[in-house]
Amino acid sequence: MTPDELQMLKELLMEKRKILYDEVNSIKEEERELSLKEEDGDHSSYAYHLADQGTDSIIQEQNFFYAERDSRLLYHIDQALERIEEGTYGQCEDCGGEIGFDRLVALPHARLCIKCKSREEGEESNGYSSMDPYDMYNNELGNIY
Repeated sequence: MTPDELQMLKELLMEKRKILYDEVNSIKEEERELSLKEEDGDHSSYAYHLADQGTDSIIQEQNFFYAERDSRLLYHIDQALERIEEGTYGQCEDCGGEIGFDRLVALPHARLCIKCKSREEGEESNGYSSMDPYDMYNNELGNIY
């Protein structure tokens, strides 16, 4: 990888990091404001209809999911930036081979080459990949039909 390519990928990582950081902070700020209203006893922003309360709960769950997902991605981006500083960026953590430039452009925080990532995903599926979700549930309970 050339120094110019490395610099381009570092800038891409920094840009993605800023966007995610802003999103996580926005979600945290929104949740903080809701918490402050609850503490003050101001429930004027809360709906009193049961269906509206359900919608509010779903929105809070979604916010939690997005914040958790974005925080995890921020962690991986920070790890990639550390690898750049250490001089190990672009090397597969499993086999030590080179991660392709096209893969890094598409997924700049990648830590594994395509071959190792495919193998990892195959191991994670534990043989359930072609099964129906209900079969997975029944197999985990020992109820094989």
